[in-house]
Amino acid sequence: MTTKPRLLVGIVGAGFAGLSTARVLTELGHDVVVWEKAPDVGGVWSATRRYPGLKTQNNKGTYALSEMPMPKHYPEWPSGEQVQAYLENYARKFGILSAVECSTEVVSATPAATGGWDVTTASEKGTDTRHVDHLVLASGIFSEPFVPPFEGREDFLAAGGEIMPAGDLHHLDQVAGKHAMVVGYGKSACDITVEVAGVAASTTVVARELLWKLPRKIKGVLNYKYLMLTRLGEGIFRYHTVSGVERLLHARNSLIAGSMVDSVGSVTTKQLQLEKLGLVPLGTFADIARATVSLVTEGFFEAVADGRIDVRRDTTVTRLLEKDGKPHAELSDGSIVRTDVILAATGWRQTIPFLPDEVLNRFTDERGDYVLYRQIHPVGVDDLSFAGYNSSFFSPLSAEVSALWIGSLLGGNHTLPSDDEMRQQVATRLRWMRERTRGNHARGTNVIPFSVHNIDETLSDIGLGVSRLTKAKEWLLPINPSDYRDLVQKLKKRVRR
Repeated sequence: MTTKPRLLVGIVGAGFAGLSTARVLTELGHDVVVWEKAPDVGGVWSATRRYPGLKTQNNKGTYALSEMPMPKHYPEWPSGEQVQAYLENYARKFGILSAVECSTEVVSATPAATGGWDVTTASEKGTDTRHVDHLVLASGIFSEPFVPPFEGREDFLAAGGEIMPAGDLHHLDQVAGKHAMVVGYGKSACDITVEVAGVAASTTVVARELLWKLPRKIKGVLNYKYLMLTRLGEGIFRYHTVSGVERLLHARNSLIAGSMVDSVGSVTTKQLQLEKLGLVPLGTFADIARATVSLVTEGFFEAVADGRIDVRRDTTVTRLLEKDGKPHAELSDGSIVRTDVILAATGWRQTIPFLPDEVLNRFTDERGDYVLYRQIHPVGVDDLSFAGYNSSFFSPLSAEVSALWIGSLLGGNHTLPSDDEMRQQVATRLRWMRERTRGNHARGTNVIPFSVHNIDETLSDIGLGVSRLTKAKEWLLPINPSDYRDLVQKLKKRVRR
C-alpha cells in the first residue's frame, strides 16, 4: 500500500471533467479548489453557453457519470438545461459544490520554484493568487469560439449587420424576422438552423464541406446507440492496432467492416433523401469517423425539403458588404445573399491563455499539436494534468477515467514511462491521427470514434477495468457507465492514506 501526502489540487473548469476530477480526488483524500469562469457549473452546458434547441448527441444512458445515472424522467436525449441540472446535482451529492468558485477566471498559472503552481484568479472580489501542489486543466477542447475574419466586416456592421459565434445565440428574438446565415454544417450549426428557421425571415446555411449525418434511429426503428456506442460499432473503424474480433472485421482489407459501414451509409442516404435534396456528401460514409460523428438534427432535412432552410453546399463566404443600404454576404459561387445576422458555427480555438509560452512550448510539437500522454499528461511539464481533454463518444466516462488516472498517478499507484518513451508514443499516435483525419484532429485531442480504446488504454495503466463479461456485453450493447462505478473505490483501497 502506497502512502502519499495530501495535496491541494487546483482544477480549472466545472464541467463533466472538472467535477468528476474533484469527486475522484477528494475521495482519494486530496483537497481541491475548482475555478469556473461561468456563473454556474456545467461547462458547455452552462446557461451562458447554451443555444436554443441544444440537446445531447448521446442518449441519457451513455451520457452520464458512473456513480450517478441520469434521472429516469429525463427524455432519451436530454436538453442542455437538464444536463446542467444533472451536473449541479452531482456536485451537490458528492459534496464538491462548496469547492467550486464560480464567476472566477484563471488569468495566470506559473510553475513555482519549489514545485506546484501559483495560480492567479480574477472575480468580482478582485484578484487572488493561490499556490496549489498540482494543477488540472479541465476547461475542455471547446474553449474559445472561432469566428472567421470576414472581408468587408466593417461595411457589413455599418449597414446594420451582426456577426456572432453560434453559441452566443441564447434567445430566438435575436434573429426573429431577420435574414439569418449560419456558417458551418456540424451539430451545433444544424441544431441552431432548425430553431432559427422557425422565426427568421430567411435562413441560409453556408457549408464549406458537407458532413455525413447519422439518424438517431435507422429506418425509424434501430437506435443508433446499437451501431455507434458499442465495441462492435467502434470496431468497424480500423484502429492503429487491431486484435481479437477486430482482426476478423478488418481481414482481407477490412472486407466485413467495410460492408457494414457501406450498408449503413446506403440506408442513411435513402432515409434522409439526400440524393433528392442534393446533399450527399463527397467521399464515402466511412468518412463519418474522420473527425467527429454528427447526428441528424430533427427537422433539419424536412425544413430543407420545404424550402425553409437553404443549404449552399461546398461554398464559403468570400466577403461581406453593404448593398442598397442593407447588409449582404457574397458567396464563393458568386451569389449575393441578404444577411442581417451571421451565426458562425465554425469550430473552436484550443487556447490555454493563462499558461506561459515557455510552458506551452514544452508540450507542443512543431505542428502545434499537444504532446499529451494518454491525452492527460503533458510530456516535460511537472505537476500538471489534463482531464477530459479529448472529443469522445463517452465524454463523461472518458473524463472520469482520466480523473482516475490522475488520482492513481498522484497516489503512486502507477508511474510514468520516461519522457523519451512517452514522446515517441505520442508522436506515433499523432502521425496516425493526422493521416486518418486529414489534419482535423483538434491538436491531437480527437479520439472519436476510438473512445473505448482510449478508455481501455487509460485504465490499463492503473491496473483497473471492467470484467471480461462486461466487455463481452459491450460488443453488442451500448456502453453503460454504471458498469464502471466501483473503480474509484477500488483505486481508493490501493492509495489509502
